[in-house]
Amino acid sequence: MIDVKLVDGHGGSNAAMINGEGELNVVVHPHPPKDEAEHPIPFRQYFTTDGTSAGSKDMLVNGSSTEQKFWIGSNSEYDTYINSVSVVIADASATLNKFGNLTALSNGVKIEWVTNEFGTRIIADAITTNFEFMRLAAGYPAFGNTTNTFRANNVSGTSEAYIPHIDFKSIFGMSWGFRLRKKTTDQLVFTIRDDVSGMDQFDAIGYGILF
Repeated sequence: MIDVKLVDGHGGSNAAMINGEGELNVVVHPHPPKDEAEHPIPFRQYFTTDGTSAGSKDMLVNGSSTEQKFWIGSNSEYDTYINSVSVVIADASATLNKFGNLTALSNGVKIEWVTNEFGTRIIADAITTNFEFMRLAAGYPAFGNTTNTFRANNVSGTSEAYIPHIDFKSIFGMSWGFRLRKKTTDQLVFTIRDDVSGMDQFDAIGYGILF
C-alpha cells in the first residue's frame, strides 16, 4: 500500500482529511460544489396528513382528544433537506398572547424531526401562543410596531395573521437543514394537540432541496 497525502503547496504540514463518508474535509464554501455530477432540485411542500402533496394541508383541526399530525416524509429517489418552514396563523383580532385569537393553548403544537437512525429530536415541545411561534422563528419576519408587531393584515379575508418563518440555518446552524433520507420513514412533523378548528387559517410549508 502506498501512503499518499494531499498537503498544502506552501511547504506547510497541513494535510487534507478524509471523513467517514469518503469526503475530503478541505474548506467550507458558502455555496454547493459547482462541479457536481448531480444538481439540487428545489423543494416546496405543505405539511399534510399523509406526508405527501396529496394529503390535506388544512391544520384547522381538533387535536384535543386525538393528536393530529401533519408532516413531510422522505422521497423515494432523493434525500430531502428542509432548511426552512413558513407558517400562517390567521384569525380575526389575533394578538401575540393568544394562538390566533384563541386563548393560549393547553398542550400546544409540537414540532419534531423523526428519523430511523437518530430517533426523535424535539424542535419545539409546546407552542401555545403566537408569540412562542415568533420566538421559535427568532422574531422573523420583523415588521409592524406596538400592538401590530409581527402581525400582517387581511391575510385570510380580512383576518390578521402571524407568519413566522423558521430558518433552521440561522437558528440551529444547519447549512442544509434537516435531512430526510430517501427510502426511509424519516419525517418532519407538526403535531396539533388542542382544538384549533375555530381559527381562519393554519398551515405550514417546508422549503429546501432534493439531492
